[in-house]
Amino acid sequence: MKRFVWRLQRILEIETKKEQKVRSELLDLTEKLAETRGVLLTQQMILKDIMAGLAGESPKKRLSRQEFFLRYSGTSDERIEKLKENVSALESQQREKIAELLKVRRFKEGLERLRAEAKTQFIKEQEKLEQKELDEMASVSFVRNMILAE
Repeated sequence: MKRFVWRLQRILEIETKKEQKVRSELLDLTEKLAETRGVLLTQQMILKDIMAGLAGESPKKRLSRQEFFLRYSGTSDERIEKLKENVSALESQQREKIAELLKVRRFKEGLERLRAEAKTQFIKEQEKLEQKELDEMASVSFVRNMILAE
């Protein structure tokens, strides 16, 4: 029996590699997003802890520390805002990668369906040819037996 050869096999292999690449990029992006969210939460918790510590101190001590905190809290606020913007940008990139991955996956699955259909058709044709050969062999054998019997 002939071996099944599909003309679009190379395209399917390329799409499979493309899907793997996009999937790994998405994973890297997700890890980066999780890391950035962690840094953001840490910065927010530090700021919250400092404010809670200031609120619990006596008014005389608190005044000088509160002045120091207010002077340098702008830097922390800027850092937190940059982290929030970074998280937002990463989330947007993540959504785009997910959409790209879905598009590649749908195309690849379509190719896989076409391949399966082509293989099924090939097997049917091969079985039909095989049956035709068997029928011819049976006819020849029958005729030969008829001639020998006479």
